[in-house]
Amino acid sequence: MNTALTERLVRFQHPEKVLGYLGGLDDDRIAALFGLDSDSYRKIRRSHDEQAHRAATELLDDPGFAGKVDRLPFAPGQRVVAVGESITDDLLSWFEILRHVLDLRRPADGIVLTNLAVSGQTTTQALTTLPGLSFRRPDWVLCMLGGNDAQRLGSADGPTLVSLAETERNLRILRDLVTERTPARWVGLTPTRVDEARVRAYQPFQRAGITWINRDIDAIGTFLTAQSDPVVDARSVIAGQAGERFHLDDGLHLSLAGQQALTAALVDALTDRP
Repeated sequence: MNTALTERLVRFQHPEKVLGYLGGLDDDRIAALFGLDSDSYRKIRRSHDEQAHRAATELLDDPGFAGKVDRLPFAPGQRVVAVGESITDDLLSWFEILRHVLDLRRPADGIVLTNLAVSGQTTTQALTTLPGLSFRRPDWVLCMLGGNDAQRLGSADGPTLVSLAETERNLRILRDLVTERTPARWVGLTPTRVDEARVRAYQPFQRAGITWINRDIDAIGTFLTAQSDPVVDARSVIAGQAGERFHLDDGLHLSLAGQQALTAALVDALTDRP
């Protein structure tokens, strides 16, 4: 396996999140799953963590952004949980950058961030994680789901993996049950738009017979932005010419610059809304 592919797998695939029934996976066992020795695995993880740290530092160099972080409505000691798929499960994700932002700017507050996102997860699959999510007793849940639901099978005219009606139903149920079972405040993030040309040209997607188109992403985004909870419209963040540098070569996942922009948008949304 080449180095770039290995690093990409370690970045987006986290078996410890889905194989908990094995009694916990230490670094040695996880490294073996990637065909790595423990030191090499830890080096890749450390490199990703350092990149997320630098991205947070760059954001905090802006006094306006730093001031907004001070006003984020997370109280000392609160628990913030992320639910999502690969955009959030990414070791360079907006949520991991936010973790570093809070550690750097508000270290004494002891805010605990837990990333429960799983790459490839649909809203239907996310419903099965409710018991574990409730067990965390979150004060805040940041939910970014729907991108995998919009995956089309076969071609742009093929069926979506999850229908729009079911996506809407699942997101309503997830939100309602979490807020009923826990004291959490709910914040939604829409799926990000894709670079359709890159998606079409990406050979692994071609071989798998899957694709994404923005009209499906927009339909989910329209539903989410109509809800009463705070919502970050990620479609407007990762769009236009900026989208060229905000996407990876597959046109679906975000670059570090894209994740950084999404972090800034989240902070804006949480501080601009009463």
